Amino acid sequence: MAGGAAPRGAELLAFARFRDSSPQPLAYGYGPRSLRDMREREFGRLAGTVYLDHAGATLFPQSQLTSFTNDLMENVYGNPHSQNISSKLTHDTVEHVRYRILEHFHTSTEDYSVIFTAGSTAALKLVAEAFPWVSPGPESNGSRFCYLIDSHTSVVGMRKVTTAMNVTSIPVRPEDVRAAETRGTAASDPDCQLPHLFCYPAQSNFSGTRYPLSWIGEVKAGRMCPMSVPGKWFVLLDAASYVSTSPLDLSVHQADFVPLSFYKIFGFPTGLGALLVNNRVAPLLRKTYFGGGTAAAYLAGEDFYIPRQSVAERFEDGTISFLDVIALKHGFDALERLTGGMENIKQHTFTLAQYTYTALCALRYPNGAPVVRIYSDSEFSSPEVQGPVINFNVLDHSGNIIGYSQVDKMASLYNIHVRTGCFCNTGACQKHLGISDEMVRKHLEAGHVCGDDVDLIDGHPTGSVRISFGYMSTLEDAQAFLRFIIAMQLHQCDGQPLPPTTPGEVGAPSESEAQDAVPATVDRCSSSPWEDAPTDSGVSNDLPTTVAAVGLHPPLPMATRTQQIPSEKAAGVLDGGLGPRVITNLYLYPIKSCAAFEVTKWPIGSQGLLYDRSWMVVNHNGVCLSQKQEPRLCLIQPFIDLPQKIMVIKAKGMEPIAVPLEENGERTQICQSKVCADRVNTYNCGEKISSWLSRFFGHPCQLLKQSSNFQRSAKKRVKDQSAGSTATLSLVNEAQYLLINRPSVLELQQQLNASDANGKEELFPMKELISRFRANIITSGTSAFEEETWDEISVGSLRFQVLGPCHRCQMICINQQTGQRNQNVFQKLSESRARKVNFGVYLTHTSLDFSSPAFLSVGSQVLPVLKENTEHHELPASTEHQDVIS
Repeated sequence: MAGGAAPRGAELLAFARFRDSSPQPLAYGYGPRSLRDMREREFGRLAGTVYLDHAGATLFPQSQLTSFTNDLMENVYGNPHSQNISSKLTHDTVEHVRYRILEHFHTSTEDYSVIFTAGSTAALKLVAEAFPWVSPGPESNGSRFCYLIDSHTSVVGMRKVTTAMNVTSIPVRPEDVRAAETRGTAASDPDCQLPHLFCYPAQSNFSGTRYPLSWIGEVKAGRMCPMSVPGKWFVLLDAASYVSTSPLDLSVHQADFVPLSFYKIFGFPTGLGALLVNNRVAPLLRKTYFGGGTAAAYLAGEDFYIPRQSVAERFEDGTISFLDVIALKHGFDALERLTGGMENIKQHTFTLAQYTYTALCALRYPNGAPVVRIYSDSEFSSPEVQGPVINFNVLDHSGNIIGYSQVDKMASLYNIHVRTGCFCNTGACQKHLGISDEMVRKHLEAGHVCGDDVDLIDGHPTGSVRISFGYMSTLEDAQAFLRFIIAMQLHQCDGQPLPPTTPGEVGAPSESEAQDAVPATVDRCSSSPWEDAPTDSGVSNDLPTTVAAVGLHPPLPMATRTQQIPSEKAAGVLDGGLGPRVITNLYLYPIKSCAAFEVTKWPIGSQGLLYDRSWMVVNHNGVCLSQKQEPRLCLIQPFIDLPQKIMVIKAKGMEPIAVPLEENGERTQICQSKVCADRVNTYNCGEKISSWLSRFFGHPCQLLKQSSNFQRSAKKRVKDQSAGSTATLSLVNEAQYLLINRPSVLELQQQLNASDANGKEELFPMKELISRFRANIITSGTSAFEEETWDEISVGSLRFQVLGPCHRCQMICINQQTGQRNQNVFQKLSESRARKVNFGVYLTHTSLDFSSPAFLSVGSQVLPVLKENTEHHELPASTEHQDVIS
């Protein structure tokens, strides 16, 4: 194990012990430059945040942005294709940046050219389209495109271009390349100039494995070939991941093509990359399309086109993103000033990765089982073979994998930012996770696509968790992550609750403390995690919470009730002898993510309870806010007055404000917004409420309402629903209604309170716990989680289809009366529900007749119908459940 032996169990490995046991000197920080001062000065926005996705995108320092902004304010940069003074300034500055890029990679314009692209993906596409492929013919078998299986999607995607040219694409395994390296295989005809292309990553974006840069020279010289075919091999080195934390010397390792993205190095600008082309290869590149700025001359009336001489000018179609290019100069300046160069970054980030890897390997359950499974091709022995990336899955004490989605949700509760999935590298994902080609196809049939949160299928992982370090990462970041893993997994073994975590608590300890062992167990005598919560709920006590139908609208006849259920379903109807199932509470949430509005009787509309989630709060960019980003949304209390046709909005410290329930059709301007990836038509509710919300939150906000004539279709089709007829939704996430069952809440409450170390104080009162799940319908059932066995329910004449369970996110950790977070709810639910945090079921109404008003009322009986494949067991109603029902 790298870094020497580490203590087994739940104690966090002391950095001092790790450092002293290392066989080679370890570098941490940047000499006289204080890493702590740098973090506070340049990355103050990271306070309370542990950012561990630098392989995805690193972060820019404040001084870089300030310097760039000052540059733009003090200079006039025109289009570089013009000839005026400002354009000449732009052209000269851009050329200076090209020199700076080549200098960064230890080369010059004599050997390489810089072609600016939209990113490394665009650079790869350029090579695929411009490489001098030779199609098979009578005299040759044609070119070959070989790529390492451990390659980014954008490399593998090049094969679609080669296939169109009838060029064979061949994936090769790392072990096959290493075997060729050992054999020294050479082509049979050294005089053959048939061009082939070999692509491989300098660093795997999946595992951080670093492949030998020596392969470049070996392959180009013909001493090593990915496959034995006559011809001349060219090498594309995918350096996007590697150069983010390591120097690359192109004077030694002269790859023919080097694609990269600058945000991986500097954090800013995004959307800008480059293709570094070896000048010896540049004349071979072929180009079909030509855009503005690339032509020396051309005719519009006939096929006459002469390209510019410079390879950069030939391939940079149109006007480049010249302001972003100018920003690179400030990125290079900041990086050098803050760190002293890429070699220092390489050593610093590897030390953090090696320490974290060693500490993770040492974590064990009481039965000796490992806490994590790390996917790596190295033992983190050297930065030459391993980058600052750790890929893993978390295991339970029996060795079963815990889905990456659950780990991600838990990490977010601690404000720890990780990456999950397959990381656009299916080849490495299949290799390390043992996923066959057939399984990939079956996972797709099961509904899993790249980037979703379907983390386990039939118990097998579809992806993993990745953490990665950047130049501003600290030991405290690594230790905060390790404490999180220990708290999430090892504390539950002895029944102890998770330590409370607020954004301020993930900050760094003193530098001297960082050298000592950090205790990884929770103090059993620690104070309640609610002790520091403000006693004031944050909402005025005089705000009513429950509204009866009588106070809202004139009495209307209830829809005729019926206890009848179709005869063919009679066998599935649950026996009512165990006690009635009735609606005990009704809630609607007029403004998405804001406080509940409790009623005793409420009309039903075409999208669910009338006006449920009809409004949403958006930020200055028009992005819908939720309690995940803005927990104080729960302190905004909306009240609907149906007779007055207004919604009154209240919050502590603010004057109440009224908003009309419906838009003025003549003056309303419709705009398009997005909710849960769906396009919705909305309208702005006006400047007054926008100003009110902006004052409350302290930043610009607006209130939008879904347009009344806009139909948003549900993704889940109701059983027996006719084609072309789908349920319509308001601004909800998934379905028209969400139902939870009181016995289910009670079971969770008992588990939570049983885990309280003090054993006395009721940490989670029933009403407060119910409010966290933000359901519309609360029922009194007979047993916990029986609602998950229901196929449909009837309430009077109303029928509702059960669509499935609600998969919970970290919002259930927010106290809806105070806005304070507590991780225990999510953790306990995850433990008790086999790692799938399901709670409550989604409903949609079926065959709703709007010819007469329809209502839901508290006290109405609920008649469920079981799923056909569910075996019903008679369970006696417990005393506790009876108390809840009463």
